[in-house]
Amino acid sequence: MDFEDHRVSFSFVKNYSGLTEVLMDHKLAALGDAFINFAYSLALSEKKRQPSGAKVRGTVLARAVRKAGLREYMPSRVSRHMMADAAEALIVYAWLKKYVTLQDCVATLREAKDLMEGLAELLSTIKEKITF
Repeated sequence: MDFEDHRVSFSFVKNYSGLTEVLMDHKLAALGDAFINFAYSLALSEKKRQPSGAKVRGTVLARAVRKAGLREYMPSRVSRHMMADAAEALIVYAWLKKYVTLQDCVATLREAKDLMEGLAELLSTIKEKITF
């Protein structure tokens, strides 16, 4: 079954009151870690024209959070690790709630000049589309 074609709803997704709540959800970040690594691996595979696996570094995600203007939605004292978790949580939340597709994520990362720029663009797009 292709989840995106059938628009499956996931019962474990909470109803969040706002962006800050999504960004700070550590359990959602754990799923987001796997999702963003998968999306990036697909984008890299497309670029290289061969299967590739890769992990997205937390420092790159943290820089993308700042560039996308998401830092202001987080508490005043957060580490780079927490910012990386926030990016992962938001990206997978957007996919789970159908604000973006896996194909959107892969295309954005594939076409960007570098990974940080692609992630920042993806996060900015999500921030514009998301509603609570």
